Amino acid sequence: MERLCIYPKDVQVVTGKSERYGRSLIREIKKKFSKESHQLVTIEEFCNYTGISINSVRQVLLN
Repeated sequence: MERLCIYPKDVQVVTGKSERYGRSLIREIKKKFSKESHQLVTIEEFCNYTGISINSVRQVLLN
């Protein structure tokens, strides 16, 4: 079963940046999609925001 949500550590793996950057980026995505702090960010929302293809992200997260 594949995960639907993305976390700061995942952002770190995909982008090669720090986990702090991942937390910041997830906050920005939540703001853009009008999500509350307790709501999760999906991989699809992350991909829409960053412009990275969903297949690329899933491939990196599976390895």
